[in-house]
Order: sequence, then C-alpha cells, then structure tokens
Amino acid sequence: MRIKIFFLAVFIFQFLNSFAQPRYKAIKAGKLIDVVSGTVLTNQIILIESDTIVDIGPSVKIPSDAEIIDLSKSTVLPGLIDCHTHLTSEPSGDYYADLFRKTPVDYAVLAPTFAKRTLEAGFTTCRDVGAAAFVDVALRNAINEKKIPGPRILAATIFIGSTGSHGDISGFSPYLHWQMPENMSGVANGVEGVRKQVRYNVKYGADLIKFGAGAGVLSEEESVGAPQYTQEEMNAIVEEAAMWGRKTCAHAHGTESIKMAVKAGVASVEHGSFLDDEAIRMMREKGTYLVADIYNDDYIMSEYKRLGYPDKILEKERLVGKTQRESFAKAVKAGVKIAFGTDAGVYPHGWNAKQFKYMVQYGLTPIQAIQAATVQAADLLGWTAKVGSISKGKYADIIAVPSNPLDNIQVLETVSFVMKGGEIILSKK
Repeated sequence: MRIKIFFLAVFIFQFLNSFAQPRYKAIKAGKLIDVVSGTVLTNQIILIESDTIVDIGPSVKIPSDAEIIDLSKSTVLPGLIDCHTHLTSEPSGDYYADLFRKTPVDYAVLAPTFAKRTLEAGFTTCRDVGAAAFVDVALRNAINEKKIPGPRILAATIFIGSTGSHGDISGFSPYLHWQMPENMSGVANGVEGVRKQVRYNVKYGADLIKFGAGAGVLSEEESVGAPQYTQEEMNAIVEEAAMWGRKTCAHAHGTESIKMAVKAGVASVEHGSFLDDEAIRMMREKGTYLVADIYNDDYIMSEYKRLGYPDKILEKERLVGKTQRESFAKAVKAGVKIAFGTDAGVYPHGWNAKQFKYMVQYGLTPIQAIQAATVQAADLLGWTAKVGSISKGKYADIIAVPSNPLDNIQVLETVSFVMKGGEIILSKK
C-alpha cells in the first residue's frame, strides 16, 4: 500500500511540475544594444532566472530545461524608462468636466488601462509626477503585488504648489469652495507650510517630491513661466525631501524659476522651456537633469481645441512649444544631462516613444536618445542597480523591435516584444 502511495505521489508531483514555469529563460538576441558602451552586439544570449538577468554573452551555456525565446531576427534593448508621466489621467474631450465633474475614483478606474498601455509600449519603468488622492500609490502597489499589469512606478503623489499657482485652481469665483481633505490639494505656502506638505506626501507613499517652481501651460493662472515659490520655500522643499531620502523634481518653464530650482538642488527640471545660457551653465555644473516633453506640443496644438481647452491655454502653448524645443537643442549642445520624459497623459498613454523622433531632430544622436530613456533615466531615478541596461543582476526588463533603432529611431514606436521582470508581456510574431 505504501509503495502505491509513493508512486502516486511521484506521479502527481511530475504532473504538477509539467505545468510549472521553467526556472530559466534564455533569449537569443540577433542584435543587442549595449546602452552602457553605446555599441551594438550580435548573437547574444541573455540568461534569466526568475526576474533577474544572471548571464549575458555570445557563448552562455543554456540549461537543458530553459525556455528558449528566439529574437535572433530582432534588435533587443533594455526596457524603456519615462521619467515624466501622469498614469492616472488623460483628456476625455471636455476640459471643465474633467476638472469639476470627475473625482479621483474616475481616475482610479481608468489608471490600470493607462498603465497596461504604457507597459505594452515598452516602458517598463516610469516616474509618475503628480496624481490626485494618492491614486498613483495604489496603482504602484497593485502592480508591485502583480494584481494588474503595468510598469514599475516611482510615485510623486500630490503636486505641491503655492496659492494661485499651476498647482491650484485659478480664475474662478472666490465664493466657490472646493471640498477637499486637509493637505490633499497640495497647495502649501511658506517654509513651514511646504515642509509639512512634503512630510504629508512622504507619509502616504511618495517615492519622490514634485513641486511647481514656476507657472504652467495647461492651467489658467496668468503667467506661463514666472516663479511661484520664493528661493527659501524651494530650498525648504528640497531639504525636507532629502531628509526623508527623497529626490525632488521641479515643474519649471520660466528662466528665473529654473535657476531658482537648480540653486535649491533639485534632481531634475521638468519642461525647461525658457533656458538661457546661465541656466544651462548652472544645470551643467550642478548635474541637474533636464526632462523636456518636446513631442506633446504637436498633440496639444492639433487636438486640444477639439478637447474643449480654453483659448488662454492654447495661447500659452503657442508661446512655449517652439521655444522649448530650441532650449532643448541648446542644452544638448552644451552637455546638460538629459533624461527621457514625455508628460504622457497630456496625450494618449502608450504613445510615449513618439518623443524619440523629436529628441533626435533637436540634437541627440539615436544612441543618446535611447540612453536618455535607459541608463540616464535610471541614474535620475536612483535605480541604476535595478534597471536601465541589460546587465547581470538587474531586472530582466527587455524589449525588442524588428529593426535597428539606431538606423531609424521611430521603430521604437512599435515594439514587438516586451518582458518585465522575466515575464513576457507582449510577443508579436
């Protein structure tokens, strides 16, 4: 009887084991872009155990039970990183309805769809730089727990801005009262006020801190670039964030607000539309990253009238769009550090890679544009040990395209294979 039970147990074990995932995966890469050296390698084997790259090279020994993934006719590169996204929102077609008739619940319902689109576009890691009511934290946690598909997320949570700023709701009757829990609006003033807001964001899950150093475009406050915090307030935000082990990024279009943010010590300037020579010099000397969303002007100018945006906002975009691209070109030429960031959510999620074409058009080489979305972006995030290159010990975040993007950068707009942490997300034959 014991012998029968033993053999039955062996049979059950073997039967169940036949359905188990293989311990190893081996990718056969026809071409592989080594983003660290900036070279293209041929006929490489990437060996993956669980979620991690354990070996790479032309003669890696493949375990007999490994799953073979044949990408020998493709170009393989690391999963891409977008350092400026808003994964919980997207214009619906009615500006004021989006602003006043929707709640964070509406955004929470749609956020998983946006996250899935982003991941399937080849972006395996994102910074989400501003979301209502900690929806980005919930999204990040659900993805980390593998309850829904999506990119790895560093969440900034609530945008911090001064009264009447780009982070506030402006241009309406003072008799209107916005019902919102304390600190949930992100509006904070004075050194103590901004420190309190940083602590509040960190308390509820912020991985980084985003604040409005200056005015913005897609809002109805008066200016497009004027400073909206004092130097002392910006210093306090950066210092407080650093005390809690968080990096900071500053929304800044205007020249003076950019300089003030750089002086305060931010890790990155977002947008950076009106750069002068001094601002560029300061960023280069401080090692401040520029994260410039230089594609979305095309989408805003072609679609936002139809989407119900006020003329005032469109006028501001006309002022910013061309100048921002010229500033980007000057920064590239001067050697400012560039990290890829799109402002996805201003336009449809999943279109992130459309920006590569513009980065090349305005001064980067194709390999530099790819490095901005891999090794450079990983450095900005502080995640160099985890992501950003196909290297031993890093997450197996890997994508493939049918041809070499160094010959045509736009092939990155249509990826044929996506793997995140060793799990195949997308595979087109």
